[in-house]
Amino acid sequence: MAAVTSLSFSAIGQTSGDRKVNVPSARYLASNFDGFRFRSSLLYHSAGVRASTSASPSVVRCMCTTTDIPPTVSETKSNFLKAYKRPIPSVYNTVLQELIVQHHLMKYKRTYRYDAVFALGFVTVYDQLMEGYPSDEDRDAIFQAYIRALNEEPEQYRNDARKLEEWARAQTSSSLIEFPSRDGEVEAILKDIAERAGGKGSFSYSRFFAVGLFRLLELANATEPTVLEKLCAALNINKRSVDRDLDVYRNLLSKLVQAKELLKEYVAREKKKREERSETQTANEAVKKCLGEFQYAGQ
Repeated sequence: MAAVTSLSFSAIGQTSGDRKVNVPSARYLASNFDGFRFRSSLLYHSAGVRASTSASPSVVRCMCTTTDIPPTVSETKSNFLKAYKRPIPSVYNTVLQELIVQHHLMKYKRTYRYDAVFALGFVTVYDQLMEGYPSDEDRDAIFQAYIRALNEEPEQYRNDARKLEEWARAQTSSSLIEFPSRDGEVEAILKDIAERAGGKGSFSYSRFFAVGLFRLLELANATEPTVLEKLCAALNINKRSVDRDLDVYRNLLSKLVQAKELLKEYVAREKKKREERSETQTANEAVKKCLGEFQYAGQ
């Protein structure tokens, strides 16, 4: 998996004087982020409104209950901003805001059901996108706020992702696809996914799920092209969809590397300018001091 370059962005977004810095590369990233938009349409959750057959056609009976109404995207974003109030550098904030919208649409689909592979995929995406964030503590706090804004548990995401990663590291190309014939905690998770994806329950495929599969293969060093095909078959997942979404994911990582390189150059230029201004100011102060001493000595 392509690693996103680690950079320092302490000079980006908001300075110590609360002056916001507009970064051209953030706009570059925003314009290229469309490729990672999860192509899930906004589902109109039925409010139970139907025409009565026993009354006039103009009479409408509302059967809506408050528990049937999911939060809006605006409410989810507002919950995130309330939970994490500190400024976020624009190159990260641009991606996070788009990501939380798409995650919201996945979460509140009627067919959505949390699973560990989905969690592994999201954790992988998040860690890649936030690589190089100025503070590890803030990066974790943002993760916590993000997941809680979706009414889910960040600890569950992290724990399940870690569990699958540890399991995958102990697998080979062969054992990875033989999970249906074995017993174990992760094997049971994968069997449940296969049953639901095969039509025996509720399952909603997403790009986070595709990235989760990719991460399993990566950790198991399963590089043969046929392994992904066999794993998809065992899980009852459309491989063509997985291939397409993984291409989009790799493309996003590539664009992030380019954007962060541009930001690195921007930070270096700004640092150099500040140093030059500081040196000029120091020199001016030294000249003024010398002149003052000279004038005093001449009196």
